[in-house]
Amino acid sequence: MTPHPRTDAPWGDQAATSKLAGSVRGPVLAAGDDGYDEERVRYQTFRPHAPALVVGAVDDEDVRLAVEFAAAHGLPVGVQATGHSPALPARTGVLISTRRMNEVRIDPASRTARVGAGVTWQQVVTAAARHGLAPLSGSAPHVGAVAYTLGGGLGLLARRFGYAADHVRQISAVTVDGRLREIDADHEPELFWALRGGRDNFGIVTGMDVGLVPVERLYGGALYFDGSLAEEVMNAWLDWTTGVPEEMTSSLALVPLPDLPSLPPPLRGRYVVHVRIAFLGEAGEGERLVAPLRALGPRLADTVRILPYTESGTIHNDPVPPAGYSGTNAMLSGLDADAVRRVLSLTGPDAPVTSIVEVRQLGGAMGRAPEPANSVGNRNAAYLLAVLNRVTPETADTVQTAHTRLTDTLAPLTTGRSLNFLYGAHATPDQVAMAYSPDDYRRLQRLKAVWDPANLLRHNHNIPPADAPR
Repeated sequence: MTPHPRTDAPWGDQAATSKLAGSVRGPVLAAGDDGYDEERVRYQTFRPHAPALVVGAVDDEDVRLAVEFAAAHGLPVGVQATGHSPALPARTGVLISTRRMNEVRIDPASRTARVGAGVTWQQVVTAAARHGLAPLSGSAPHVGAVAYTLGGGLGLLARRFGYAADHVRQISAVTVDGRLREIDADHEPELFWALRGGRDNFGIVTGMDVGLVPVERLYGGALYFDGSLAEEVMNAWLDWTTGVPEEMTSSLALVPLPDLPSLPPPLRGRYVVHVRIAFLGEAGEGERLVAPLRALGPRLADTVRILPYTESGTIHNDPVPPAGYSGTNAMLSGLDADAVRRVLSLTGPDAPVTSIVEVRQLGGAMGRAPEPANSVGNRNAAYLLAVLNRVTPETADTVQTAHTRLTDTLAPLTTGRSLNFLYGAHATPDQVAMAYSPDDYRRLQRLKAVWDPANLLRHNHNIPPADAPR
């Protein structure tokens, strides 16, 4: 492939823009146009994308034409559906909005879902449930299925079934040469390996086939404890995770809840410990497994029960309204009592910046390479610790400094980063590189040099081509 000239200059070729607008079915919008802000500002409202042009794609051909246009003019390209895991914001170039590409098709015989680039997990969950099936969706049903999966996809059933990326069977993607390619283990296998874990660095995905699992219900929900028990509950939960089966996927969050009428009175305005439970097994066995956690102290709320998978989003109860936020993460070999104290001192109610912190147990099927293999890294990690804060222009630098201080103190236990939990200014190429082993990262860079040598696909969690500076 011949590299196109690279430019970050503002775009001002109205004739070329008009020609593109006359070719695609969806809208082509520039700053000041009606609908421009609606397309570029999705879930993340802090420092959102502000590209020269937004193409609201409605089908594969719109994506192909948008990529072909950008490549012909040497313009960088980004893609966005729901905007839950943004990297550094685009300030020029072309942003392809895929939210209109929201078709879901279920094949119950092969236990497969075909999901368009703009589909949310809730759509897949609802459609699959009609056939007694479930996708390997995450904690928030309103997250886009494709970007989540391409970044790995650490879901509610992950310890039993692995990462969502491990269950991708076929991908349709437009590469920077303007071709729509059908990619699987037999057709462009190296590209198939790279996309499943490398997100949108190698092509703009328009749809994919993902495997479903025969799950209709689970034993799950939440245990809420007062924040005064944070250290005790966190240490007990960490000890408890060492003995649970792979059918148990759980996490623990330290959350400063706002004083809002929408929250139940026992939780309103409190700093809480939120233990999240998702168990694939009999209710009686689930009760037995959860009993030691319930015995830790009085619960502010206890919602753990048998629930249909269609209600699995209530386990984490992630907020739905768009917000401005910043966050990062560390994948860890372990956590001990000393590390727990340091985490609480740096993020708890008495810290200069009180943060939302979540620790997810990994291992199980996530620790085993799938067949065919993919580029999802850090499979040897035992836990993922993620930190998140709401931010404004006035607080962003202070919050980022606090997050960096936390990841620095966890460095001796850190095996790497998780791509899907690197947000905004934290999503630098150096941090992205930590999502992979050194050998896999070099392989990804070599593939990037083949498929996108000019790094036009760079408004993302960017992997520069081999020999390009990071």
